[in-house]
Amino acid sequence: MARIPNDQRLANLHSEALRQFNDIQTALRDERLQCLQDRRFYSLAGSQWEGPLWDQYENKPKFEVNKIMLAVIRIVNEYRNNRITVDYVSKDGTENDRLAEVCDGLYRADEQASVADEAYDNAFEEAVGGGIGAWRLRTVYEDEEDPENERQRIRFEPIFDADSSVFFDLNAKRQDKSDAKFCFVVTSMTRESYKEIYNDDPTDWPKIIHQYEFDWSTPDVVFVAEYYKVEEKSELIRIFQAIDGTEERYTQTDFANDETLEETLLAVGTREVRQKRVKRMRVRKYIMSGGKVLEDAGYIAGKNIPIVVVYGKRWFVDNIERCMGAVRLAKDAQRLKNMQLSKLGEISALSSIEKPIMTPEQVAGHQVMWAEDNLRDYPYLLINPITGPDGNTQAAGPVGYTKSAAIPPAMAALLAITEQDMQDILGNPQGADKMVSGVSGKAVEMIQTRVDMQTFIYMSNFAKGMKRCGEIWLGMAKEIYTEDKRKMKTISPVGQAGMVELMQPMIDTQSGAVVMANDLSSATFDVVAEVGPSSSSKRAATVRALTGMLQITSDPETAQVLTSMAMMNMEGEGVGDANAYFRKKLLRMGVVKPTDDEAQELMAEMQGQPQDPNAVYLQAAAEEATAKAAKARADTVETVASAELKRAQTLETLGKVDQTAQDMAMTNAKSVQEILQGQIVQPVANQ
Repeated sequence: MARIPNDQRLANLHSEALRQFNDIQTALRDERLQCLQDRRFYSLAGSQWEGPLWDQYENKPKFEVNKIMLAVIRIVNEYRNNRITVDYVSKDGTENDRLAEVCDGLYRADEQASVADEAYDNAFEEAVGGGIGAWRLRTVYEDEEDPENERQRIRFEPIFDADSSVFFDLNAKRQDKSDAKFCFVVTSMTRESYKEIYNDDPTDWPKIIHQYEFDWSTPDVVFVAEYYKVEEKSELIRIFQAIDGTEERYTQTDFANDETLEETLLAVGTREVRQKRVKRMRVRKYIMSGGKVLEDAGYIAGKNIPIVVVYGKRWFVDNIERCMGAVRLAKDAQRLKNMQLSKLGEISALSSIEKPIMTPEQVAGHQVMWAEDNLRDYPYLLINPITGPDGNTQAAGPVGYTKSAAIPPAMAALLAITEQDMQDILGNPQGADKMVSGVSGKAVEMIQTRVDMQTFIYMSNFAKGMKRCGEIWLGMAKEIYTEDKRKMKTISPVGQAGMVELMQPMIDTQSGAVVMANDLSSATFDVVAEVGPSSSSKRAATVRALTGMLQITSDPETAQVLTSMAMMNMEGEGVGDANAYFRKKLLRMGVVKPTDDEAQELMAEMQGQPQDPNAVYLQAAAEEATAKAAKARADTVETVASAELKRAQTLETLGKVDQTAQDMAMTNAKSVQEILQGQIVQPVANQ
């Protein structure tokens, strides 16, 4: 089968991508437009009067009392006060997995270097306001100015206007879009910038481009899209077993890159035991416009589309994905409130004083007096007498009086109803602020919990996005954080900076084999992103529960534990040192599980104290067992070394392999002997 030229391949891919994007636009156009209008409604001044209302109130006051923005800010602040973090957990449930802790630290370090909070905050606010938000992960060089440094780091970047720029495969039904086969991220630039960067003129595009619903080029801007496409490839894995029983896996690519690999494996006694065909998922990135594919960026790190999408509220109706935030249902109530307040303002602008109504003849010559009455407060006002038909002067006086402006009773009632409707829709943001003094702690907890639950759906959906972000990051890290002895910055859960060395060779104390510590290529973890009520309310509830338990216990030791736990969960200014003191106290009592650093501190403290005889005996027994195990491992390695040496000599005698195979076998035997010497010496050094 003839191979398709690259230009033709890109042309075919561009046609397919245009068709896919047009299908997405057609299906989601109205839904995404509503999301954009929702964000404009609460965030832009004057937008709440857009549409027919503007024409209706063209020459009238148009007031905005934006209650919706306050509600959105409250939800956003709730998230910022209780941020969701990613945690890696071993799939087999292993406790204190060092590699998982390393991944946690590296993830937090990448977050800090990227200022990831900006990406998270933007995505969360867009999800709450419009219904959808997003951010991306990408790899960058560690030092862009150093041409010799090819090491990479992972960065988190915000995506603005996600409702108008992020479009996933329509067949993807999962909320985190882990089942998507492709994705578009659309950005705009000026026509001049587009011509300069990509050396392409939109006027030269084929006319068929303009038949699509989405206009890729306007007189002002040109739209460019990142196109991520998942490619699935079937790959044959060949499993080889070494003399010592260990198994190693090789792909067809490995054999293609090294033609002598198979001969080398057979020469040292390794044999093929089985084959396995697996499916590999890779993501290829393209940069495209309406005219052509501008750039083939190749395969990206990891096997996942590096776009994280989060929703406010999400559901499917008529097989179309629909979403919204906290704004949409409150828009009508907000408009009605603005109309009512504007009408009240108009009524209030009218004079509340009854004014006399007179003929021009009555005030002729006295206009200044009547006009300045409010300023000078004349003791009396003059008017001209009215002459009757018979020429006689008639009694002078106003023809009538104006009526003072009054608020219709129906409008006052409607104002109260509208205010209650907005509180019902937005979740009564003032509910937590109206707690009066004297109420019980349980009542306060119930009110706070109710307020927390009003925002829980947004926090929960954002946690799904954070979990997906952790999965994408781990897939990338397994491919780019693989340099031997690379030193990388880490961040602890409390924000302290540290350092870790990747791919560090160590001897496994159980098997005696040489293993690579901090090897992220073998990292397979579950990603956890938990969310619940605010930490403040949970801590307060914990303190009240512990205080209640103190009243029913009579054991002094139990009371001491409960008191220490209550003090450790106290909040307030200046209690940080007290929290740390009581935590250390609980650590020494064995109540709280220590971290690695805390365990080292406790060990150092114990070494400075007189040792228990039983503990000394157990330690000596453990050292004796370790020595015996080291001796057994040494004997095993010596046997393998002898076998390798004899094999090399036999191969040399019989002449069954060429000089290269002989040298390799001899080198392998010497390597095993060196490992033997290291294993014999290592246990002694540790003692």
